[in-house]
Amino acid sequence: MTTTDWILDVALILVVLRQIRWSRIDALFLVVPIGITSFVAYKYLDPIPTGGNDLLLIGAFAAVGIVLGVTGGLTMHVRAQQGKAFVRAGFTAASLWVLSMGARLAFIIWSEHTGGPTIARFSEQHHITSTQAWVSGLILMVLCEVVTRLGTVLIRVAAAKGQAATSTSGGTDTSARSLADVR
Repeated sequence: MTTTDWILDVALILVVLRQIRWSRIDALFLVVPIGITSFVAYKYLDPIPTGGNDLLLIGAFAAVGIVLGVTGGLTMHVRAQQGKAFVRAGFTAASLWVLSMGARLAFIIWSEHTGGPTIARFSEQHHITSTQAWVSGLILMVLCEVVTRLGTVLIRVAAAKGQAATSTSGGTDTSARSLADVR
């Protein structure tokens, strides 16, 4: 791993650690993680291999990223106050993020030092044709995690703002109505 790789990985971990306290959702909230992951994708996703079971491996990593992102987004604390949205990463959300980034980092370090032969053997047995499949899978895992986490948070923020607007405008709370009232 290069110094740039270390800086990017640590920066992604610090992104969520910054959110342990209540933070206002603004452009910086979106731009920093998307900017970092976009740079990483630009740097490492060239080309995406399609031979053998490469796409299956890449898809599995992407699916893990989506699950982690949605779960992380659902476990974030969200509130709307005076038309502004705030978010805070609780223990679960922060732990998921740090563990996923840390596990990816640990896998890379392991693969570069002692895990290479094990990965090569696994790749051969499962028809994974190149090391780029592993790189692409790990990068897409991070990208999917970041995008789905942000998307989930933004959906929850929109819902929180809608609830706040309804409660301040004197609207009725439809969640307490019975099924008979809805028909």
